[in-house]
Amino acid sequence: MPDILVLYYSRYGAVAEMANHVARGIEKVDGMHARLRTVPAVAPQIEVAAPAVPPSGAPYATLDDLTECAGLALGSPTRFGNMAAPLKHFLDSTGSLWMSAALVGKPAVVFTSTGSLHGGQETTLLSMMLPLLHHGMLIVGIPYSEPGLSRTTSGGTPYGASHVAGQNSDRPLTADEKELCQALGERLARVTRQLQAKG
Repeated sequence: MPDILVLYYSRYGAVAEMANHVARGIEKVDGMHARLRTVPAVAPQIEVAAPAVPPSGAPYATLDDLTECAGLALGSPTRFGNMAAPLKHFLDSTGSLWMSAALVGKPAVVFTSTGSLHGGQETTLLSMMLPLLHHGMLIVGIPYSEPGLSRTTSGGTPYGASHVAGQNSDRPLTADEKELCQALGERLARVTRQLQAKG
């Protein structure tokens, strides 16, 4: 059963919840399995290190998770309209995969959470796409054939799933946001399956 990697960084839990909904969407497609992975926070002091295994939640990602996956869902909260440093730090370590073309031709999607509706959702999603494009991955978005995309008054973009967490990061995901996360995961899984059938 092919694994689709759901790789994310979450500070307050919203992106982790989104990742779980993306994973549910992936697993709606027969023969597809979601592999949830996260990345550790980047310490301001280099002497401070995260434990090798997180105390709770998904395990930390390795480069093997990327090489073994058939597709990728990448999630991050926004930091001034960009992906968070811990996720960028991990992606910056993938040079060997770029050199070996390990990710070329694999489909990928992105998702994010912001404090406000206009807090950089689309720029954050685009920032996550850039390294994936350099790796030769195939970016998949959410088409407007998904009813939730036209209906939502919170998160949701054609570039990827999104959530408005509020200034205190305490707003729960709306029904539309959950639906769009699952739709994104399901679309990624279907595209992955189609590509594998042709390959």
